[in-house]
Amino acid sequence: MLAAVSARAAGAEVTLLEKNPYLGKKLNITGKGRCNVTNNCTVPEYLENVIRNPKFLMKAAYRFTPADVMGFFESAGVPLKTERGRRVFPQSDRARDVTDCLAKMIYERGIRVQRGCVTEILVTDGEVCGVKYSSDGERRRLEAASVIICTGGMSYPATGSDGSGYALARKLGHTIVTPRGSLVPLVTKEKWPGELTGLSLKNVNLTLENGGKTLFSEQGEMLFTHFGISGPLVLSGSALIDSFPCEAFIDMKPALTEETLDERIRSDFERFINKHFINSLDDLLPKAMIPHVARLSGIAPQKPVNSVTRAERRALAALLKAIPLTVTGTRPVEEAIVTAGGVNVKEIDPSTMRSKLVRGLFFAGEIIDVDCRTGGYNLQTAFCTGRLAGESAADAIQKKL
Repeated sequence: MLAAVSARAAGAEVTLLEKNPYLGKKLNITGKGRCNVTNNCTVPEYLENVIRNPKFLMKAAYRFTPADVMGFFESAGVPLKTERGRRVFPQSDRARDVTDCLAKMIYERGIRVQRGCVTEILVTDGEVCGVKYSSDGERRRLEAASVIICTGGMSYPATGSDGSGYALARKLGHTIVTPRGSLVPLVTKEKWPGELTGLSLKNVNLTLENGGKTLFSEQGEMLFTHFGISGPLVLSGSALIDSFPCEAFIDMKPALTEETLDERIRSDFERFINKHFINSLDDLLPKAMIPHVARLSGIAPQKPVNSVTRAERRALAALLKAIPLTVTGTRPVEEAIVTAGGVNVKEIDPSTMRSKLVRGLFFAGEIIDVDCRTGGYNLQTAFCTGRLAGESAADAIQKKL
């Protein structure tokens, strides 16, 4: 939508081909229906949160900065607010306000919206000349001097981003870096997380390691699921894993050092001196986790607290600072928030989003092999590449006239 608006503002006649029955189907579910429009940060800070190919996005990011995105929507009548982590949302907490804003611009500017599914991009002598698409059961053809592919990745295929754009690009000679889920729940070898399905942990620290190298370590919220772990911490960390298996460690008490935690446990044991070990952990852990932590500790559940040795107590403190899990993989890409992989950035001009292989062809958004951490950065990528692709596609047409 932003690519279409930008191309029209630059003087081009624009047709937006939309396979869904209405515009913005995927945008409407972002940010849990609130739409995390962007992140209220500087361009360097934004680029630091781009996981793959940040240098490729530099020119697009400076052309349409996070501040520019915020100004764009606020000037169009969508008041914004900044929340924790500099995340930017509509004040209304309604993603539909963002979608409606863009849709209104499209219709007010005379951009034609045609419902249809593109089946082929037509090329003559190495240059785009139009597209073939199906609409209402009929095969149709549309002449075009520039074409922008912004079909998304493979995440949430029910919203339209089903990977079909990769086939269009591949047919034109582009290399597709194998798509996979990013910002995606993780599957664990251990079965006990499944027994805690639905249990949310707040203010814990999650560390992900591979071969002794720390990939991710942050404090926040996570969730146990029937297959392993999920939640904000897990989704953020998942984007940094490049091979499996890897190790995950949950620090249940990140505010305490191991020594301080040991003192806390000793104090609890003194209060519960006449209880069994299994019944002495209520003040330390969520009730559902106690049997699993007790088992991992190696301390007999029915052992009297006054019989727990100093070494056992210190081992328990060490366990609570790093409860181990083995991550064997991710959930399917269809369940990911965004897709990693896509059209190889080496085949796209970063200053215009133009294909280096086919004249008149441009790319924007998630179809490109770029992805970011959670926090509004991925929509910032969509908006800045959409703006640049739209303006560049219109400029390419002007130069032909």
